[in-house]
Amino acid sequence: MLWQAVYRNFLETLATIEKQRYQWSCSDYWKSYSEVIPSEKHMESKTETFTEEGYNSRIRHHLARFKRKGKCYSKSKTMLENSLKLLFLKLNNQLNI
Repeated sequence: MLWQAVYRNFLETLATIEKQRYQWSCSDYWKSYSEVIPSEKHMESKTETFTEEGYNSRIRHHLARFKRKGKCYSKSKTMLENSLKLLFLKLNNQLNI
């Protein structure tokens, strides 16, 4: 089922994050977040996630490899990083193409 795949992916991502040292995590009010993120490190607030979601939306708009349900994707971390660098240079009017 789709929800199981999404939940499994979320747990894998959370496990990766937990290996790193972080002070706190921001999320929206989705119930599942509060079930797996310790309350002392979890801040539920649309205010804290609004800007990040805006950036994510803009990236998905411009780069096919970041769109959901797409066939375009990168296997190379270097190519992903280069794509983002080029996009941000273009959006900041620092790239003349």
